[in-house]
Order: sequence, then C-alpha cells, then structure tokens
Amino acid sequence: MSEKNMRYCLLLDFYGEVLSENQREMMDLYYNEDFSLSEIADEIGITRQGVRDAVRRAEDMLDSLEDKLGLIARFDRLRAQRDEILEILSDETSPKDTVIKEAKAKLMLLEI
Repeated sequence: MSEKNMRYCLLLDFYGEVLSENQREMMDLYYNEDFSLSEIADEIGITRQGVRDAVRRAEDMLDSLEDKLGLIARFDRLRAQRDEILEILSDETSPKDTVIKEAKAKLMLLEI
C-alpha cells in the first residue's frame, strides 16, 4: 500500500464520521477495499467522474481537518513517546530504580 493510501486510510479512521455516508462509503471502497473508480461507480450507480469528484472532495475535507485539528500528528507524537518509554523500561543493563526514574520523567513529559 502506498504512503498516500495509508495516510487516507488513517484520515478516514480519525475523521470519517464527518463525511457524508456516500463519501465515506466511496472512500472506504477506494482506500480500504482497493476498488477502482469504475468499480465504485458500478457499485453505487453513478459515473466514474462522479466518484472521482466525490473522492477528491472527501480527500480535501480530510486534509483540511487534519491541518486544523492535527489529531494524527498528535497520535504519531504520542506513539513515539510511548515507544521511548517502552525502550527505557526494557533496558535490563541499568539499575531498576534508574529505569523507573527515567520512565517516570518521560511520562511526565507526555503531550496529552
């Protein structure tokens, strides 16, 4: 799956509920189910161009929401911070109290 497709799958997971039911269905078929525009058009009963336009508008809306709200960017930062904490906790070479102190310090810095 391409990076663009992965991005829109994630955007759809985070913001899909703000799309119309038709837009959400088309985006799901296009990005999650890997249908072609023609296949979606046949499934829904509209033209290929109609599907393309609806998908494009939905993409623009999802991009705009992420630009404004930044939920995915925040999610990525939290996941990276979680990974750092897990790495600290899995360090078996440091004394236990040092590991706990480092993990606590990282937890206090979480961007919640």
